[in-house]
Amino acid sequence: MKKRSVLIAGHPTSVSLEEEFWEALKRVAQARDLSVNALIEEIDRTRSGNLSSAIRVHILNSLLARRADAPESRPLDSRPDGA
Repeated sequence: MKKRSVLIAGHPTSVSLEEEFWEALKRVAQARDLSVNALIEEIDRTRSGNLSSAIRVHILNSLLARRADAPESRPLDSRPDGA
């Protein structure tokens, strides 16, 4: 578990996440052309519970959405080339 300081709406706060989640958060932010802080601010605006949990759920949802968009995860009859 690693605790890091972040700014949310100009206010410093700390977030504790496992290193693997910090790495995944960086990747999600890069894919969206955002800073990690900007992504955390976005997650914070829409969360209903604990910030660390909301970040983990956001990462999971991002990974699931990316996987759903991957050609190899679609049924064969939904591929554009009909393969």
